[in-house]
Amino acid sequence: MPAFPVADAGANPYLDPRRSILLRWWLLLAAAIAVSSAPTFLGLALPLPPMLAVLAALAGFNAWLQWRSPQVAVPAGELFGQLCVDLTALTVLLYLSGGAANPLISLLLIPVAVAALSLPGRLTAVVTMLAVLAYSMLTHFYLPLAIDDVERAARLHLAGMWLTFVVSAAMIAWFVARMTASIRERDSRLAAAREQALRDERVVALGGLAAGAAHELGTPLATIAVLVGELERDPALDPDARADLALVREQVALCKGIISGMAQRSGAARAESLQAQDAADWLRGVLARWQAMRPRASATFHVVGRTAVPRQAFDPTLEQAVGNLLNNAADAAAGDIRVELDWDAAWLRLTICDAGPGFAAEALRRGGREALPASHGGAGIGLLLAFSAVEHCGGSIALDNPPAGGARVRIELPLAGSREAAGT
Repeated sequence: MPAFPVADAGANPYLDPRRSILLRWWLLLAAAIAVSSAPTFLGLALPLPPMLAVLAALAGFNAWLQWRSPQVAVPAGELFGQLCVDLTALTVLLYLSGGAANPLISLLLIPVAVAALSLPGRLTAVVTMLAVLAYSMLTHFYLPLAIDDVERAARLHLAGMWLTFVVSAAMIAWFVARMTASIRERDSRLAAAREQALRDERVVALGGLAAGAAHELGTPLATIAVLVGELERDPALDPDARADLALVREQVALCKGIISGMAQRSGAARAESLQAQDAADWLRGVLARWQAMRPRASATFHVVGRTAVPRQAFDPTLEQAVGNLLNNAADAAAGDIRVELDWDAAWLRLTICDAGPGFAAEALRRGGREALPASHGGAGIGLLLAFSAVEHCGGSIALDNPPAGGARVRIELPLAGSREAAGT
């Protein structure tokens, strides 16, 4: 008995040609066993040579499809051709085994159901007409089965109807289950894409506001720098105040550096222009620059990986993402922040832990998807930008509250070698 392709993954999201080939092999095996054993176990005089020849031809067709190594997506025209081949093989088998009197005649509906699931309306109509034409022809043209016992013929017919029902029920359940799973998967991908689009829209809006703010901050920062310089020239200034002014001057210089490098920080630098560097050295540099901006905060760095430290070209936005996460940790806890770096053959992992009260349930649920209100400790926009930067680089962020207390952020970034191997 022929198998039928299952649904489309290109024009239609339900077809996997590899699965249809496998299903055809199984049904060909079942049909070969049934045809070859019918004369022995059922006493039916079937024309074995032509029926086995049809099964062998269909097996050769299926082997050719498998040898050709089809892509995941199958065009509608190709699926239509496969259904026509299956329908033809089924019609010939029914012609050789009683025609329309064969209770398995209802299996002609299966290719029609598959076409309705997988093909455009025009091609589905063609398959339907072919199936109706095949049924009509089999009512007049067929090789009758020679059964002398009428009562035995009735029992065989009922058994055949039962078998047709079982096969049809199993096929319909399988098709519907696959279709439902595909629809759910597609809906999940669409929901994730919509969420990503909304998040990207918020990030773009924040970027526009940041660019305007950076332009406007140039003048007040220059004014602050001038005033700090004049105050430092006052000979009557006490040492403590002079130290505070030095810190202010350093912070102003850092702000000017951030503003001047905003184009690069926003991702203007092309990936191919980035230089690969030692991951541990890069993270030490990020921590040093963050420490200069948060002199009253403290963070300890631990390299957990035991193999050679990988080299990676880091997108400039990643430094801003790590800085935002460190700022959130410093705002949540006055104690030390622990930063760990680990890796394996495919992934680079960065963990940031603090000893604060931990993430609120709302932050765990919505963090990184939308900006949280200020009542959540100001962790909303920073998380939103961090999620956007890390996911732009192909990585992921996970938030949780470890059993020992505090909050933990885990970042996973694909290593360059693993991305190239995966073809990304």
